[in-house]
Amino acid sequence: MMRTSRQTQTRTPGGGPAPSRPNNTVRRWLGENPLGLVLSAPYTAFVVVVLLIPFAFGVWMSFHDFFFTAPGVAVPHPFVGLENYSEALNDPAVRQAFGNLLIFLLINVPLTLVLSLALACGLDAVVHWKGFFRVAYYVPYVTASVATIAVWIFLFNGNGVVNSLLGDLAPTPSWLANRSLIMPLIAVYVSWKNLGFFVLLYLAALQNVPRELHEAAQLDGAGRWRRFRSVTLPGVRPVTSLVVLLTIITTGQIFTEPYLLTGGGPDGASMTPALLMYQKGIQQGQPDIAAAIGMVLVVTVLILSLVARRVTEGKNS
Repeated sequence: MMRTSRQTQTRTPGGGPAPSRPNNTVRRWLGENPLGLVLSAPYTAFVVVVLLIPFAFGVWMSFHDFFFTAPGVAVPHPFVGLENYSEALNDPAVRQAFGNLLIFLLINVPLTLVLSLALACGLDAVVHWKGFFRVAYYVPYVTASVATIAVWIFLFNGNGVVNSLLGDLAPTPSWLANRSLIMPLIAVYVSWKNLGFFVLLYLAALQNVPRELHEAAQLDGAGRWRRFRSVTLPGVRPVTSLVVLLTIITTGQIFTEPYLLTGGGPDGASMTPALLMYQKGIQQGQPDIAAAIGMVLVVTVLILSLVARRVTEGKNS
């Protein structure tokens, strides 16, 4: 006696078999599109290996008595709690470095915002040669810092072009040796070098502001300044928030410019936390103190970024 087995299939209203649904557990872990995980896996691995693991090790190092040893030599690294932070914050050089960073921030952020938005507005109104001006603004940003800093040293050293043009009005001591002028000079340099990138960000935002809003405001009798305040500024507010955020992050990372221009001098007037971390950790063999300075810097930049975002985005943040 032969028995035939029958399999019941779930069918759609049209009569065809229903598509098979993936296992709920697999969907929970891999999402609706597992291919996205595969494509993002290399960059995720890069972030973990290059950023997250070193950052976690830096946090651990800041709470331990750590120093470099020869490869293969195992030595104890006892837990010291907040001792490294206390030593770092009580160091006058650390306080001076963060004070210099504040001077840099107060000059760099407003200068970058005003110049980049002004140049973007001017470039948006240009009819001819717009591509040329875009490239001209962007060239300093993609040029190596070593090359551009060499030009600034040529301009601002004691016998440089700027002093030759100023004559008797040239500052004494000169720009690179003047404690009062060196940090503002570095802030102006960084603003000039990064300006092209922020100009392009603002230009893209300006081109997305509807022209109808400008035309309607003009029909209502609004002048150019009124249209700028009521139409342009609200239209580019998200980019303004981004520019402020990126500028603050750049401020926290400032290292190359003071290192190449002055090495942190004169008398620490251009020292920054990042440069001080390099000196403490590499040159002076105190990586635990350098790690503590780095953690304080991370927290400071994070707080400044959150405050800036709240201010620039208002109630929508």
